[in-house]
Amino acid sequence: MFRKNCWYVAAWDHEVTEEPLARTLLCKPVVLYRTEDGTAVALEDRCCHRALPLSMGKVVGDNLQCGYHGLEFDQSGACIKIPGQKRIPPGAVVKSYPLIERWKWLWIWMGDPERADESLIPNWWWFDHPDWEVVKGKYLKLDCNYELITDNLLDLSHLAYVHLNTLGTGDISEFPIKTDREEELVRMTRWIIDRPAPPMFQALGNFRGTVDRWQIVETFSPCLTQIRAGACDAGICDPEDGEPEAGMHIRNLNAPTPETENSTYYFFGHARDFALGDEEVSADLFKMVSQTFDEDVEVLEAQQKMLESEPDRGFIDINVDAPGIAARRMLRRDIEAEQH
Repeated sequence: MFRKNCWYVAAWDHEVTEEPLARTLLCKPVVLYRTEDGTAVALEDRCCHRALPLSMGKVVGDNLQCGYHGLEFDQSGACIKIPGQKRIPPGAVVKSYPLIERWKWLWIWMGDPERADESLIPNWWWFDHPDWEVVKGKYLKLDCNYELITDNLLDLSHLAYVHLNTLGTGDISEFPIKTDREEELVRMTRWIIDRPAPPMFQALGNFRGTVDRWQIVETFSPCLTQIRAGACDAGICDPEDGEPEAGMHIRNLNAPTPETENSTYYFFGHARDFALGDEEVSADLFKMVSQTFDEDVEVLEAQQKMLESEPDRGFIDINVDAPGIAARRMLRRDIEAEQH
């Protein structure tokens, strides 16, 4: 099940060029391209004539030309040219999707275009601010349902077992989580006080003693998640005061977009407020984060295979599942609201 009247990430900005790019989003074929002035366009990837994917054609000026019989479609999806005839049949149109370029991503609205509201795109301003260094991620193609990714991001206790070489330490589970629920948001907060820094923080922050750390994970319906993480020397943090100004701060932005019920495009990137302009630090961070996500992929795809083998078998829940359960309920509520 998918929520449709909301924004999903369709691509990184650099992926979309004057060459058509095919994506399947929410089980729908979509083609992306840029016009001569650089405007990004999203159309249904199916010619209304004989159903060839328009991504197999080419961009002609500002239009997309079908590779089968040369029909051309403009940015609105209307056919504006048919070789060999002047008359354009009234049904010669393909669907056009609202598309917004922001925070280095292309955001697509797969539902009712009349309801597309740019203000609903999350304010991930760290991706476009001089005081923050952006480490562009990539996208991963996962053979799993997108909700498993949300579960994974809202339950960072798994760092102690899956990511011991990068983000994890064995003491995470000693510290409780706090779950907050708002109308379109679920927040998980954990403070890890006076404990050794994990390997990635040791490498990037030069921490040698114990540190205070924080993990603040916020998931917005349907499946967009931002992680505010960081560390400072032990003794500085007071969890009651929130995230401190001291220390190192990282923003991990996550945008899983369903391809199908059982496969997902996973877009992610990072921003930091330290070592600005240091390409070596950026390369190290990209390498470590990529390793972390590769470890997650192995877990998530193994889960999906097991779930498909016995689809009617349920779960048990433990304390750390509270944020993920709340996010699933929020998504179900929003999907049901769209259907009624």
